[in-house]
Amino acid sequence: MDYNSTVNLPQTEFPMRGGLPQREPVWLASWQQNNVYQQLMKHNEGKPSYIMHDGPPFSNGEIHAGHALNKILKDIVVRYKNMVGFQAPNTPGWDNHGMPIESAIIKKQKLDAQKLSPVEFRDACRAFAQHYVDVQREGFIRLGALGDWDNPYLTMDAAFEAAEVKVFGAMAAKGCLYKALKPVYWCAHDQTALAEAEIEYKEDECQSIYVKFEVKQDNGLLNGRKTYVVIWTTTTWTLPGNVAVSVHPRSDYVQVQVGDVCYIVAEALLVAVAKAAGWSDWMVLATFKGQQMERMTLAHPFLDRDSLVICGEHVTMDSGTGCVHTAPGHGADDFIVCRNYDLPTIVPVNGKGVLTEEAGPFAGQYYAKANKTILEALQASGHLLASETIVHTYPHCWRCGDPIVFRATEQWFVSIDAIREAACDAIKGVQWVPGWSQERMLAMVGERSDWCISRQRNWGLPIPAFLCCDCDGYLINDASIEKISGIFASEGSNAWLTHDVADLLPDGAVCPKCGGRHFRKETDTLDGWFDSGSTHAHVLNTFPHMRRPADLYLEGNDQFRGWFQSSLLTSIVAYGDAPYKTVVTCGMIVDGDGKKMSKSLGNGIDPMDVAKEFGVDVLRLWVASGDYHSDLRISKDLLKQTAENYKKIRNTARFILGVLSDYTPDKAVAVERLLPIDRYALSQLNKLVARVRDAYDSFDFHGVAYALHNFCVVEMSNFYLDVLKDTLYCDVADGLARRSAQTVLHLILDALTKMMAPILCFTAEEIWQCLPHAQRDNADMVLFNDIPAPQDGWALDEATERQFERLMALRDEVNKALETARGAGQIGKSLEAEVAISCQPDDFALLTACEGLLKQLFIVSGVAVTQGAFGIAVTPATGGKCIRCWMQSGEVGSQTDHPELCGRCADAVRAR
Repeated sequence: MDYNSTVNLPQTEFPMRGGLPQREPVWLASWQQNNVYQQLMKHNEGKPSYIMHDGPPFSNGEIHAGHALNKILKDIVVRYKNMVGFQAPNTPGWDNHGMPIESAIIKKQKLDAQKLSPVEFRDACRAFAQHYVDVQREGFIRLGALGDWDNPYLTMDAAFEAAEVKVFGAMAAKGCLYKALKPVYWCAHDQTALAEAEIEYKEDECQSIYVKFEVKQDNGLLNGRKTYVVIWTTTTWTLPGNVAVSVHPRSDYVQVQVGDVCYIVAEALLVAVAKAAGWSDWMVLATFKGQQMERMTLAHPFLDRDSLVICGEHVTMDSGTGCVHTAPGHGADDFIVCRNYDLPTIVPVNGKGVLTEEAGPFAGQYYAKANKTILEALQASGHLLASETIVHTYPHCWRCGDPIVFRATEQWFVSIDAIREAACDAIKGVQWVPGWSQERMLAMVGERSDWCISRQRNWGLPIPAFLCCDCDGYLINDASIEKISGIFASEGSNAWLTHDVADLLPDGAVCPKCGGRHFRKETDTLDGWFDSGSTHAHVLNTFPHMRRPADLYLEGNDQFRGWFQSSLLTSIVAYGDAPYKTVVTCGMIVDGDGKKMSKSLGNGIDPMDVAKEFGVDVLRLWVASGDYHSDLRISKDLLKQTAENYKKIRNTARFILGVLSDYTPDKAVAVERLLPIDRYALSQLNKLVARVRDAYDSFDFHGVAYALHNFCVVEMSNFYLDVLKDTLYCDVADGLARRSAQTVLHLILDALTKMMAPILCFTAEEIWQCLPHAQRDNADMVLFNDIPAPQDGWALDEATERQFERLMALRDEVNKALETARGAGQIGKSLEAEVAISCQPDDFALLTACEGLLKQLFIVSGVAVTQGAFGIAVTPATGGKCIRCWMQSGEVGSQTDHPELCGRCADAVRAR
């Protein structure tokens, strides 16, 4: 393909007649046939680069409205940057591994993963992912998105997997990786660990319970009375994992007597506990600090096990009893505090969410169902003090939607402490749009716990680690990473399953911990966020026209804990800096009532349906017209409203094209010879260009859309085009007045077309093919031309600008007077009127200086100006009506060869 060749574009029917749903696919076919993206890259070769790194969507289904928002916003940036002096490539990509693909293939193809070998299942996942890469690619192309669609990056490609292995190796080399038993988010439905980015919080109704732990050994603190320490929990099923009760060392606790029984709770929460328990009367027997209770021994309420009282700074007095049920196998704080006391980590629930033998009489029960049976047992044994139904916020798996469990398992982690300071420093060096998002990102990285990167899934990148068979050590070093990366590059990651461990080990491999030589392969796969978080390492370093760091990441605001963060963390370790210079965030798509879209609610809108009914340009204008940093509402009514706004822009262009039918740029009037009204219109265009450029540069696409629409409606339709009609249709065709107007109209439409091109990509191209071009233009496509910058020669001096502002204000007053006269039945159209204006000296001087402009400016048949108190009088025009220009004057009937015309129109007809 000769990328310097002329683009063969479809002929545009004139005048523009709409029909976007039918016409847009014709344009798309021509763009693809002519390799327009590659031609654009060639056209901008040698210019400074602007790199937008496309975040990868999951290839697990058809595109939806959220995809449309994302891809259109990115495409606006790419098109704009390519039209203002940059080479701005777009390498699209897809995220192919992990639970989203597994879940979708099992649901849609009814596969039984247990009946397939791991390689067979992975191959089925690959084929499924590739199918939806193709489906989504066609959808994104239909949205008008420019990109190297024939050469995308895929996280399941061998080359990508090889690069990701090296990122993992960099983590290990920098000492950021470790494997340990720790509580993690666990999805019992999908039977895998989850990272924080895979969690969403929902409100759940649950039973909160107050449970009595009998004191067995009191450190001599109590007075010999039978006493219970009271804990409070909303996760009844975790009680089999209890090994301790935590108290705050410096808080006050009380022993209170209620009847014949004593209880220990925090003094600050005593009243609340009494209310929940229904105590009508109680007596405080003793008060002591939590530190004094340390190492008291309690009896577990239903298992033959002691529970130790321990001190923890994590204990708060916000709710509950101040005595915290502590199960190190089910919570991060519990796990940490129990390590200080060498307490065992008991995990009495398996990966399927079923309680194990360690749960005693409740073994074999699904954890959620065990809530009821454990509560009943506590009630029967007298260990239940109180219970109540509450609604609380609880973490759920963002894939299947089920509540998660906290479960201690052996997992691989990235130490955030090792890179937190560097990551936060990098965040401060990035431009965040909107600005408040920097603080959000700093808070998330500053407060997050270690990153759990291992998953118990088949479809993912195998963790390239060798586990020692002689000890609990593991082998990850430069030699092993280099060898595995090379094998994956040539064979793909299935090689981890198809090769023996001996084929994968580097020569002379020994365990760094015990010196052993017997290894087995790790069976876990990497978190999908590690996949997508490594895209910068492959795409920015190896793909054509790309470089690191990227100038821009643009994604939804859910990616603060997702792609923005995983990309940052991997980049800090591998390269020592952030992978991006600017991060722009968008909100989510909601329906017209502000509700989240979902298939179950039936309120989703398919972007392909919008394309068929309205056309993609209407969808693109809808995207650009809203404040996309917040959630955007979409509905049929909102799209219809956008379509009306679109028509106003399109009709403005259509009108201008019509009056330029006999105009070519070689007939242009020099700026200094333009008539005053045209110079004013040109100065207004100059202001618009400045506003639009500033808005694009600050990612304020709403500002662009508003400015373009407002200019077309207010400056063009309501003023300039209105006052020009007489000149354009009635003056001598080749006279100065008409050519002056056409010169400015051509400049206006040329600039408007270029400025709208990043948003209304199809409409702008259609206009461009109808527009007469100067030799300096690249006539093939608007995309190959520069968006104009403000021109000093187009601006008016301040004095002239003020004069026109006053004239426009007087025009508004005249229009009000004309409307009043019309309402009173004195006149019909404004050309049936004459206007007499009485004004102060300054206005008198201005109006008399512009005397030749006034009839055109006010669109009346006569204007008289006198000095005096301000006032406007409207009277019916005198004289005959010219059948050509419809003005009334005494000249009508004076032209012997054209008695029905005024003098000006007679001259024009004779010249023609």
